[in-house]
Amino acid sequence: MTEQAVVALGSNLGDRAMHLAAARKALAALPTTRALRASTVEETLPLGGLDQPAYLNQVLLLETDLDPRALLDACQAIERAEGRVRGERWASRTLDLDIIQFGRRTVAEPGLTIPHPELPHRDFWQRGLAEVQTR
Repeated sequence: MTEQAVVALGSNLGDRAMHLAAARKALAALPTTRALRASTVEETLPLGGLDQPAYLNQVLLLETDLDPRALLDACQAIERAEGRVRGERWASRTLDLDIIQFGRRTVAEPGLTIPHPELPHRDFWQRGLAEVQTR
């Protein structure tokens, strides 16, 4: 069943704009998936006042037949392809992809919670979400 999913993209290491562009292209190329709309790219300070470079953030609206777990697995593969190494929580990263919404679904599984629990606390995600949903 085709559903709309919203993925948040973020990068604060290396060529941040290139990492976001690669993620947009890779997400749009997933099987039975197409990108519908992308929000404006926004630069933000790291969360929690950490001493890190600023992030570039964007929100992408997808239409997909993938289920949430398959989309998460694909997002993590795309992160790895862009040099993401998972280590310390909140550490700087070349690419971070978070599923923030998936249709009207609520998912609570190990490693996957939808809607993303941080959505209410991240103004830049809320702005991006509003932008892709209202165009």
